[in-house]
Amino acid sequence: PAYLEDISEIHRLEPYVYAQMVAGKTARRHGEAKNSWLTGTAAWNFVALSQWICGIRAEHEGLRVEPRLPSHVKNATITRVYRGCKYVIEVENKKPEGDIVVSVVSGDVTVDGTLVSPGKADVVLKVVVG
Repeated sequence: PAYLEDISEIHRLEPYVYAQMVAGKTARRHGEAKNSWLTGTAAWNFVALSQWICGIRAEHEGLRVEPRLPSHVKNATITRVYRGCKYVIEVENKKPEGDIVVSVVSGDVTVDGTLVSPGKADVVLKVVVG
């Protein structure tokens, strides 16, 4: 990550790349990053961001919409294709740790808490957090 750029000469790693590990204090090359450019790292970061921060998760019964965005992100629009249907999810992040209210702006879907039923055509959802 970019915050490591100041010590990139110790890590010997590009500042925009994740490493599998960094050598500990007792290692011969303390602070040096190992095994960079692992393809799984990018995939897991995508999963963390899309499913747990943006909060959009596919489930058998439908699409779970539970965003937990950082407090400085006040509004976001997330587009997700699920079972051939495009969902446009507009998030208003009033209070990140608050209750999540999902409502349908357009589309033929139902909402049960934060679970949205599968749609047959494009769907627009409004989500208010807080």
